Amino acid sequence: MRTRLALLLASVFALSPLAGIAADKKIADVKDLAGSWQGWVASQSGGQDHVTMTIEADGSYQASTRAGTPTVGKFYLEGGKLRYQSSLSSGSATVSEDKGKTWLTVIPEGTAYSATGRTEYQRMK
Repeated sequence: MRTRLALLLASVFALSPLAGIAADKKIADVKDLAGSWQGWVASQSGGQDHVTMTIEADGSYQASTRAGTPTVGKFYLEGGKLRYQSSLSSGSATVSEDKGKTWLTVIPEGTAYSATGRTEYQRMK
């Protein structure tokens, strides 16, 4: 009986979420995104490109890779969910916090450029 209880407790602790794992942050206004963000995006050549994005208080943004590939777009709220539309793709986005850092994840949906996949940006101070 004790062995079963010990195994059960060990399983619960092993499978339960741990403190410090990224937690989604509710965005009530796109102005909360304003600022500079940096991340990595899959390049068309199959590698990774460093990307920098600047978001304005109205949700509009400009992003570019080191190679100079520019993208412009806008973040907006639709039905309480964060979305974006850019010159290359459209889709959903989420904001999360982990260990004092804020992350913006952009997930393209149903476009030719969705091959770049999701991109995670870290807020720069």
